[in-house]
Amino acid sequence: MKHPNEEEIIKETARGGKSLKAAKKLFEEKLFEDAISRSYYAILHLAKAVLLMENVKVYSHEAVKRLFGMHLIKTGKIEPKYSKIMREEQDDRYLADYDVAFFVEEERVKKRIEDAECFFKEMIEYLEKHGINLKKK
Repeated sequence: MKHPNEEEIIKETARGGKSLKAAKKLFEEKLFEDAISRSYYAILHLAKAVLLMENVKVYSHEAVKRLFGMHLIKTGKIEPKYSKIMREEQDDRYLADYDVAFFVEEERVKKRIEDAECFFKEMIEYLEKHGINLKKK
């Protein structure tokens, strides 16, 4: 049986994939602040997709973080390390986007992208395990 939010879940995962790809390209070009921002958005979209799996729709960054913790971490459906990744990514994204004095080292950006890849992979596995078909047809 098809999940009622399946179409929206698929769109969120696709958008997250594009953001992750953009983060990598921006990193290659040494556009570090923008790479951090896109890395965070990859996580945001995947978190929204997983929340949709739980029939939870969110409309703000803070709501995503709070409800991800409430519906997925506290219930044991997702490991707590993913909440930490989300929090760190969000903190760095805020600095990268709004603090012109923020200087980010290449290694820190690389870590953010690696964390985003890890988060992305885990959320895709979660969605597929729960019946969402994300394979290209």
